[in-house]
Amino acid sequence: MPIKRYKPTSPSRRYYEVLSSEGLTKKPPEKALLESKSSSGGRNNTGHTTSRFRGGGHKRRYRVIDWKRGKSGVPAKVAAIEYDPNRSARLALLHYADGEKTYILAPDGVAIGQEVTSSRNADIVPGNALQLRFIPAGTMIHNIEMKIGKGAQLVRSAGTAAQLMAKEGEYAHVRLPSSEVRLIHLNCRATVGQVSNGLHARVSLGKAGRRRWLGRRPHNRGVTMNPVDHPMGGGEGRTSGGRHPCSPWGQLSKGLKTRKNKRTDKFILKSRSK
Repeated sequence: MPIKRYKPTSPSRRYYEVLSSEGLTKKPPEKALLESKSSSGGRNNTGHTTSRFRGGGHKRRYRVIDWKRGKSGVPAKVAAIEYDPNRSARLALLHYADGEKTYILAPDGVAIGQEVTSSRNADIVPGNALQLRFIPAGTMIHNIEMKIGKGAQLVRSAGTAAQLMAKEGEYAHVRLPSSEVRLIHLNCRATVGQVSNGLHARVSLGKAGRRRWLGRRPHNRGVTMNPVDHPMGGGEGRTSGGRHPCSPWGQLSKGLKTRKNKRTDKFILKSRSK
């Protein structure tokens, strides 16, 4: 799916890039697998802003995705490869042999008409889902469960893949895209292959308005603010801050370790931090 560039007919067109729709099925999404999706604008249930610089954006509908791949042993055919406005990866519409339809994240290289399945006896080809105990060491995987039967939580972004390094006891050693090596139970499911749409990160938005379409409002730095708004604001003329970079509430924003979940530290064999 190559990147499409435009002639610089205006300043905003000069750096405007989109992913071509080559390989996508030109049809509306499956109606039975759609849900309404409300926009929070970065506010919580009391109306206070909890995520800054969020708001606006195009209205979207949520595509219900089968994260569990629980239909064990039932073969399915890939009926369509579709765009999803809620995530960076593409979606694959599956038609199961028993008549059910579901969406999954489209693995790289999966084509329309291909058969995929979720089974302990499935072949090690992109799109098939198995428990980690039945996947050979060295295989590239994505859509990985962290808790047995909960559904995939790891490695779901466009172009990402993890590697199954080894198996020891009841746990597998999985190297994640962040270079972290983590222990994951062998009964957790994963999908073989790499997530589709790997060129997503290389696309240039080209203009500020396109960020607004995505629901991202302008982000202004702390040093441009007044002292009443940010600890790094103020000063006569332009300054670079005068202190270590921090948030509006004084928390250091570079290098401060914020991980609090000590309960799961034992599952991290190698940290992603250098």
